[in-house]
Amino acid sequence: MYRAYTKLDNLRPIMTDANEFVVERIKKLNSLMERGINPYPYSYENITHTSYIVNNFENISEDMEFTVAGRVMLLRRMGKATFLNLRDQQGNIQVYISKSIVGEDTYEMVKLMDSGDIIGVQGAVFKTQTGEITIKARSLLMLSKSIRPLPEKYHGIQDMDLRQRHRSLDMIMNEDVKERFIKRSKAMAAIREFMSSKEFVEMETPILDTKYGGGEAKPFVTKVNALDSEVFMNVSPELYLKRLMVGGIERVYTMGRSFRNEGIDRTHYPEFTLFECYMAYADYNDMMVLMENLYEFVFNKINGSTVINYDGREIDFKAPWKRQRMCDLVKDETKLNVEFMSAQDIKADVLSSALLSDEIKDGFDIENATKGDLILALFDKFCAEKLIEPTFVIDFPIESSPLCKVHRSNPELIERFEPYANGVELGNAYSELNDALRQRVLLHEQASKLRAGLETASPMDEEFAVAIDTGMPPAGGLGIGIDRMIMFLTNSYSIRDVIAFPLVKR
Repeated sequence: MYRAYTKLDNLRPIMTDANEFVVERIKKLNSLMERGINPYPYSYENITHTSYIVNNFENISEDMEFTVAGRVMLLRRMGKATFLNLRDQQGNIQVYISKSIVGEDTYEMVKLMDSGDIIGVQGAVFKTQTGEITIKARSLLMLSKSIRPLPEKYHGIQDMDLRQRHRSLDMIMNEDVKERFIKRSKAMAAIREFMSSKEFVEMETPILDTKYGGGEAKPFVTKVNALDSEVFMNVSPELYLKRLMVGGIERVYTMGRSFRNEGIDRTHYPEFTLFECYMAYADYNDMMVLMENLYEFVFNKINGSTVINYDGREIDFKAPWKRQRMCDLVKDETKLNVEFMSAQDIKADVLSSALLSDEIKDGFDIENATKGDLILALFDKFCAEKLIEPTFVIDFPIESSPLCKVHRSNPELIERFEPYANGVELGNAYSELNDALRQRVLLHEQASKLRAGLETASPMDEEFAVAIDTGMPPAGGLGIGIDRMIMFLTNSYSIRDVIAFPLVKR
C-alpha cells in the first residue's frame, strides 16, 4: 500500500511539501514491510522511564534488564555497532546496538532506522568508558517509522510562527518547551489541590449561552442549529458561579476556557484559561489572602521556591503581598489627589499639563470621561508598569464595575482589587454585590450601554437577577488569569508561549 507513493510526483497530491528526504524514508518503510516487520505495532509493554534508570544506576546490577521506549534523537553508525540517543517524556539515555548481540536480521532493521523514529529497546545497563549510562540492546522493535525528518538539531525552528504552528516539532527539538507544558499541567493540578484543601467545590459552567456577562468584553457569536438560536461563547463564568452560590454551594470555583473577541498582545489572547472562585461570608480582604497563599503554594509546589527571575528581575511571590490604594498610586506618580477632586478638576489639571494630556489622550475621550474613567486612565498610563513586586491595587472607582459592593468608607469607590507583578495584571476580585435591587439597576445600565452601541457592555441577564433576588450571601469573588500565572512560573515572555496550540494566521 505504500509503494505507490515512493516517487515524489505520486506523493505530492497528498503531501504538498514532500521532498527527496521524505521519499527516502518511505523507501525504508517499504523495506521494513518487505522484511515482514510491522512499522506501526499496536502496543509495547513493561516500559521503564529513562529517568528511573539514570537516577538509580548505582543500585542496578549487571544482570538486570530494562525495557525502554522513545524517540531516536541521534544515530552514530560504526559498521557492526550503532550508538543512538533515545528520548522519552522524562529524559534521555544512550543505547548501544551490536550486530553480534541482536543478530543479523535485527541489525538490518537498525540500518533502516532514522532520527525521529520511535523504537522499543530491551537490555542490560552499563556505563561506558566516558562515563555515559547506556543500555546494551538485546532486542529492538520499531514502534513508529518517521517519514518526515526532524528539524536540524542546532538551528531547529527559529521562526516563532512556525514553532507555534508545528508545536509538536517545537517540543521535540526544544525540551524546555515540553517541560513548560508539563509544568502548566502540574500547576493546574496544584491549584485544584489547594482549593480542595480550602473546601471549595469545583463546578463546570456553560461555554455557550444565549447571553453573556461577568466581564466587559466583546463576545464571540455562533449559532446552535438545533435550536435555530444565536449563542455567545462565555466571557466569564461569574454569573453562573454566583447562581450556584445562591443554590447553597458556599465555596465554589471553576477553571476553564473563556473567550473574548478582542486584541492579541503579549498578555492578551482571545481564548484563555480563567480561574474564578466565590466564597460566602467573605470580602475582598479574604480574597487577597486566598490569592497570595494560592500563588505561594503553586510556586513552591512546582518550582520549589516563590522566587523567580523574570524579564531580568528577581520577583518573590511569597505571601503577604503589598496592598496599595489606586488613588494613592496615582497621587504618587502624577501629584494629583484624585480621590478628593471632581471630574472637572481632574480634567482641568490633565488638559493643562502637556505631559498628562499627551500620555492619556491616545484613543481616550477626556472631555466626556467620568471621574472613574480618568482615575483608571491615569493609573494605567503612569502606575501599572511600575508595580514589579506582587502588589494588590485596591479600592477602584465606582464606575469600574457593576458587580461590586460600594466601599464601606468612601461611596465613590468600590471594594475591588487587581493584583500586579512586573507591570502585568494577574487577576481581579471584589467584595461581591448582593443587594438585589441595586444589582438590577446596574445590570439595566449595562444593557442600556449595549443598546447604545458599547460592544463590551453586557445584556440584561434576567435569570441571574432572579437568583440574586432570592438572596445571595455576602461573598468575596476572585478571578485569576492562569496563562499569566504560567508565564511567570515558566519564565515565558508571551502568553502564546504558554498556550500549546495558539491560533496561527492562515
